[in-house]
Amino acid sequence: MSLRNGTAPTRLRTATVSRAALRWTRRAVAAGLLASLAACAGDPTFYPTNGDAKPHPGVARAKQHPIQGIDISKWQGPVDWASVRGAGTQFVFIKATEGGDHVDERFRANWDGAAQAGVPRGAYHFVFWCRSAKDQMDWFKKNVPNDPTALPPVLDVEWNGHSQLCPKKLPKAQALSMIQYMLDEMERYTGKRPIIYTDITFHKDVLEDELPDYPHWVRSTAAEPEQRYAKRKWMLWQFTSTGRVPGVRGDVDRNAFYGTTAEWASFLSTDCDPRYHRDLSDRGLCTEK
Repeated sequence: MSLRNGTAPTRLRTATVSRAALRWTRRAVAAGLLASLAACAGDPTFYPTNGDAKPHPGVARAKQHPIQGIDISKWQGPVDWASVRGAGTQFVFIKATEGGDHVDERFRANWDGAAQAGVPRGAYHFVFWCRSAKDQMDWFKKNVPNDPTALPPVLDVEWNGHSQLCPKKLPKAQALSMIQYMLDEMERYTGKRPIIYTDITFHKDVLEDELPDYPHWVRSTAAEPEQRYAKRKWMLWQFTSTGRVPGVRGDVDRNAFYGTTAEWASFLSTDCDPRYHRDLSDRGLCTEK
């Protein structure tokens, strides 16, 4: 965005600038500002102060969604939350717990910092498939505050393929049973319908055609979700892991909400995906803050 100031007429008296010339200059500056604002309004990319170290053309349209946010863990280090908020960040999901015995070491600092800066925030639990679902939810409830102002909790379901302790994949039925138990416990604890986060492989192995009445947050960093997730309506899209956001040092995951600002406002006020609000409200699953 560039601002071109107008220049006054050249026939100015050396002693003072005439009132007419001053009025002309002010009008020119105002016109320039309006032109600049119009140019910005025509820019289809939201969140303009943020970038991507390795942008992929397959996910370029993610930046056109008006509601943008991030997710973080200890790997981002200390965060300047005022700068994150000032950059236009509309939400953040913060890693809280993993398995049945691990708390992200920066969870509480991030949880409190985001709240103080006015960034809507939610907590996520990373599932460890070699620990019982009950142990994991007991641990989550012990370490994550039940804050009525928070976003709904997230259950992060991926295979632990890089884990030395638990690289195995479970049978689909067993994985689904664990997931359902944890979703139920999260909902009982927070009073909010949980969000399911997943990646392409796990979705294909376990979630395809399953759990349709839960909001889904999908990872797709090289193509739009519709090209990678069969028959899945998504609410949140994680479109890069190499994002750049003021207030965060180095890489950070960037995410987009599917809908409009009005739909986002509805989600914030009810904790339910607006597309399913009527059905879920009839079942007592939406809240009114």
